[in-house]
Amino acid sequence: MTADFRVTLLGTGVPIPRPDRFGPSTLIQAGDHTLLIDAGRGATMRLFQLGVSIGKVDALLLTHFHSDHTVGIPDLWLTDWLSSYFANRRRPFNVIGPVGTARLMHHLEAAYAQDIDIRIEDEKLVREHAAIAVKEFTRDGIVYEAGDLRVIAFAVDHGKAIKPAYGYRIEYQSRVAVISGDTRYNANVVRYGAGADLLVHEVAMARHELLDEVVIQRILNHHTSPQEAGRVFTETKPKLAAFTHLVLLASESVPAPSIDDLIAATRETYSGPLVVGEDLSNFEIGETVSVGRLKLEV
Repeated sequence: MTADFRVTLLGTGVPIPRPDRFGPSTLIQAGDHTLLIDAGRGATMRLFQLGVSIGKVDALLLTHFHSDHTVGIPDLWLTDWLSSYFANRRRPFNVIGPVGTARLMHHLEAAYAQDIDIRIEDEKLVREHAAIAVKEFTRDGIVYEAGDLRVIAFAVDHGKAIKPAYGYRIEYQSRVAVISGDTRYNANVVRYGAGADLLVHEVAMARHELLDEVVIQRILNHHTSPQEAGRVFTETKPKLAAFTHLVLLASESVPAPSIDDLIAATRETYSGPLVVGEDLSNFEIGETVSVGRLKLEV
């Protein structure tokens, strides 16, 4: 079996505008299919760095509506409409997400209506290619299916106020990749992540000196600690576990935990294969899961 199933972490960061860790976004390439999960800051730039035509993205799937996961949508939608070698979309922009997706996209259409009108008049672009096609879902189940590719959405727990929130299980020719989305430790991630070839999970951590701060507590309380993520990995037993969306908290006087700190904390509950994702880390899923990364010049 050839490794024609690839997952690439376009952005592994948080709202902090770091040039080395862009906003959350994950590229799925399965045969001739190209999907994007979330579109955080800089997603289109990472696609360009990879040489992936942004006009070839078949669908954007949203996990939830935090701005760091959605702020790149206008860039993706409106840039891949342009008549250019790196874009040139010739169909509506396809967006799939939980209830609330249609509202989000409707307001983006309204916000950028003048830009669209101008480009139609000035550049002779086709209005239908700027259209947005939205599919919403309300429960766990298949949300995208094409050929050998199937995507299943599953609800996760990102906190009482942050609903809806979902993860995705991507199945392609008997191989499986699971993206947790933003979540606390959650049995649904364990259920849908069981036996995955690749399980990509979010994680959050702060040094002991910050744990009494209310703001830090609020953030940590709707994410997964490294020890909890280790439990998920131990219970699901993926061929490879990987971290993305690294919420490593700091203050002006207290630095963020290091990657070594993160790994050590995870090893308290998990001893299997583990990668801490970086922007443009990629995973080729075949009989085994191999790891690569395009080197960045920052």
